[in-house]
Amino acid sequence: MLKSLSGLWCSVKGSIQGRETQNNMRTLRSGRCVPGSAGPSFRVAGERQREWVVPNPPPVPQTLTSAVEELLQAYTTSDSNPPDEPCPICMCSLQCPSDCSSQDVTDDEGVVKLTKCGHSLHKLCARMMAESKQHFIPCPMCKTVHGVRLGNQPDGVMEIMTVNDDLPGFDCGTIIITYRFSGGIQGREHPIPGHPYRAHAFPRRAFLPDNERGNKILQLLEVAWQRRLIFTVGTSITSGQENVITWNEIHHKTEWENYHGHGYPDPAYLDNVTMELELQGVTEADLESNGNRNLE
Repeated sequence: MLKSLSGLWCSVKGSIQGRETQNNMRTLRSGRCVPGSAGPSFRVAGERQREWVVPNPPPVPQTLTSAVEELLQAYTTSDSNPPDEPCPICMCSLQCPSDCSSQDVTDDEGVVKLTKCGHSLHKLCARMMAESKQHFIPCPMCKTVHGVRLGNQPDGVMEIMTVNDDLPGFDCGTIIITYRFSGGIQGREHPIPGHPYRAHAFPRRAFLPDNERGNKILQLLEVAWQRRLIFTVGTSITSGQENVITWNEIHHKTEWENYHGHGYPDPAYLDNVTMELELQGVTEADLESNGNRNLE
């Protein structure tokens, strides 16, 4: 057992050897992918594993109009006394009609407030944003997400395990996240539908401290994974390769130590990744209402 763990840690931590692995591992699946289909299973003999099946995304209303109406009804309220300030979308005064569209729409006159952040904009401008996003309205002022932001992450596997070794700057053990993908064909939500995409440089591993804060961020990452927000298909910033699975604006610590700027210690990282998750619409409020886990 210890010999196999030493070999595992040579690949994960370089020269740092693992001393003891806790019996704690689980797998989250997205879409149709089954555990292990994107590569060999990252397991240690005798571990207990749980699989969390990610449900299908929320059903899209039958028409775009109904989806937009639901968003506007849920996340905006009428502002009967708007200030004489520019609308953040069309830049016209909020006390004047929107200059954002030539559509003959009479019931969109006026101004609305976004319910979460309280920022105001023309109702017509809010409608146009809802039409382009369908599942959510991002505030153009503070980026607060009203609704549920869904991404286009391909099918894959997210595995989580804990070990007793400490990250630099912590003395609490470590959470290891492993992401596995295989190549496939781009869907209509991707840049080039019908064109192949590749899973370059997978599996990828990331590390969090196994303390209260680290586990809270792990839960938020699990919500982001379920919403298909952690990865996307596009051009890799680091390699320049096109049509590959790449990170999607939620930074992970992929090094144990800070060899290339992607490891620990980094006192600001936990705050920064929490803010990045909030910009994607993933907050602690989602943890209280997240009933999407099916434990097996």
